[in-house]
Amino acid sequence: MTEARQLDTSYDHGLMWFRRDLRSGDNAALYYALKHCRRVWCVFIFDTTILQPLIDRAREQQPKAMPQDRRIDFILVSLSELDRSLRDGGGGLIVAHGAPHDLIPHLAEHLKVDAVFTNHDYEPSAIARDEAVAERLRNARRELVTFKDQAIFERNELLTGQRKPFTVFTPYRNAWLKQLTPFDLKPYPVERYAASLAKPPAELDHGLPSLEQLGFARSNLADLKLPPGMSGAQHLLEDFLTRIDSYAERRDYPAAAGPSHLSVHLRFGTVSVRTLARPAYERSLQPDGKGAATWLGELIWRDFFFMILAHHPHLASGAPFKAEFDALRWERGREADAAFAAWREGRTGYPLVDAAMLQINATGYMHNRLRMVVASFLVKDLGLDWRLGERYFADLLNDFDFSANNGNWQWAASTGCDAQPWFRIFNPVTQSEKFDPQGRFIKRYLPQLEKVPPKWIHAPWLANDAELAQWGVMLGENYPRPIVDHAQARQSTLARFGILRPDRREARR
Repeated sequence: MTEARQLDTSYDHGLMWFRRDLRSGDNAALYYALKHCRRVWCVFIFDTTILQPLIDRAREQQPKAMPQDRRIDFILVSLSELDRSLRDGGGGLIVAHGAPHDLIPHLAEHLKVDAVFTNHDYEPSAIARDEAVAERLRNARRELVTFKDQAIFERNELLTGQRKPFTVFTPYRNAWLKQLTPFDLKPYPVERYAASLAKPPAELDHGLPSLEQLGFARSNLADLKLPPGMSGAQHLLEDFLTRIDSYAERRDYPAAAGPSHLSVHLRFGTVSVRTLARPAYERSLQPDGKGAATWLGELIWRDFFFMILAHHPHLASGAPFKAEFDALRWERGREADAAFAAWREGRTGYPLVDAAMLQINATGYMHNRLRMVVASFLVKDLGLDWRLGERYFADLLNDFDFSANNGNWQWAASTGCDAQPWFRIFNPVTQSEKFDPQGRFIKRYLPQLEKVPPKWIHAPWLANDAELAQWGVMLGENYPRPIVDHAQARQSTLARFGILRPDRREARR
């Protein structure tokens, strides 16, 4: 497998393998394929090694129901738009369903290509997949050529003064900004070389499979305000750029129009990170560019987590970044299982936590501030293993990306690099009061609390029975009582972590 920064070799026939880069513009691998090959076919594979575990886990939960997954719907619609774009340029998309380590070499042989082009992936399982494909291609005297595309800076491109990987975000961000040049944000001019696109041969031009053929039923994606495909990404970006200046002030309030909602598009590559970082960086240099600078920081976090995973692949096996936290003793048993079920289903009795969980269950999306709140609640109020939450989010999040999901869960659990200190514990009530003061978000997902005034919406159990009855709330019936006392849970968490940290002077500061 050749990892190319530049490419000097020319080829007769090439194959572009789309994965998490579902766009025809500003795509590194597609650019190099078209520039260096006389003819280029394009392929996307619905990878059964990824899809089958999704189907199996869904059937464990609902054995008689056909699985639904909004991400598969999103990919299918996005592929349809990508295929149209490629056909407009004279090509088209070959779509297959199976294991890439078998299908890519077979397709390369069928098309008699000299090289397969694709963009880097950073997850250990994806790296192993690519190495297996590369070996089979080499045995057939073919080449797998890969390119940086998902990140602005990757792997070893940013190192400390001691030539080691960063483990703290702020110096990484500073180094990222110092090293950045306009060239790093320049789009790849794919259109210039579109004449090299080749139409799929008739025997391979089967069109897109249906959801049912992939083993899935239709989800509610079409009912959500989440337009898929390249056009959906462009629409969301144009909207966000009209309000990016207020991002720093509004991003923490789940009832406000603060986030960009572009994370799922970044995940599947319907927009390039360069397309997003370029206006953010340019705007951040302006006197009133705080909002853009804050959003750019979120994109830098994304690069940071990619880099961390590349240097610490053991994270993919469930290991904490800080090895000493592997000795933490989490709650176990029937009560712990019941608590986890209440967390999953939005029945904790803490309205902001419950509304957030109902949001992800209904839409596959959760506001970033709420991701921190519910993660802290799972780990530090319920005393449950962060890996339970990490896996639950992996199954539901539309924008699931292993590196970011793992990094953020370990941040909240205090087990990760540059993580939240273990003795800092979110109070779910004060978080609710601060970031949803009128209860607008809470009431969107908990209509039974619609009549509860702002004073009591964050902790309804503190109101008296007469007031609750007036508002139509019956604790324990149409809304649960808190399943845990936060003050007591905080002490339990301090004790749990404190066992591993006998010097607790930091906790008293």
